[in-house]
Amino acid sequence: MTAEARRTILVVEDEPLINQMVTDRLRAEGHDVVQAHDGPGAVVAFEEHDPDLVVLDLMLPGFDGLEVCRRVQALRPVPVLMLTARDDETDVLVGLGVGADDYVTKPFRQRELVARVHALLRRVDRAAELAAEAAPTRTVGSLAVDGATRRVRVDGADVHLTPLEFDLLTALAAEPGSVRSREELMQEVWGWSDASGTRTLDSHVKALRAKIGADRVRTVHGVGYALEER
Repeated sequence: MTAEARRTILVVEDEPLINQMVTDRLRAEGHDVVQAHDGPGAVVAFEEHDPDLVVLDLMLPGFDGLEVCRRVQALRPVPVLMLTARDDETDVLVGLGVGADDYVTKPFRQRELVARVHALLRRVDRAAELAAEAAPTRTVGSLAVDGATRRVRVDGADVHLTPLEFDLLTALAAEPGSVRSREELMQEVWGWSDASGTRTLDSHVKALRAKIGADRVRTVHGVGYALEER
């Protein structure tokens, strides 16, 4: 590896071939990789090895990936890349709701998975840098976004957002009323230079709307999204 630092990654997948394939590729990228093959084993491995990122299959023996995600996020916030057997919007939204940051649908290309892993790790590094110079509170109508405490209030009530949902809202709140293109948002929030062919942004926008109000985020078809004052 050159630009990327060596990290510890936990791969949780019950299919031995896929688990080993992902493990070998991430080790080839220079990472330390820990393997788990079921829900309980994943939580134990997380506690023992304190990974920097988790690649997590949704369907697991013992208990599923959603429960794994809930338990590890309760222990310590960590970026999670979820593997789904199908591109089911309900599964994806539930996964994002319990703390997953991104998802890849099987079958996936190794190159795509590695790119997603590195993008998530870069996002964590950027978030740490930004925390040192915390942004002031931004108020858009009855919505308040506090960059220092990473808290959000809607109509005076606290709203819990995942780290990625908060980063997405912060990017939109930086220019309220202005349309932010898909490319700008994917680059700023996820660190991707190419957002073509992915529904990750759309899924996160839908999850964000469910928490702050559907009419606060306006879709501009073919362009991107804007945060509206109300």
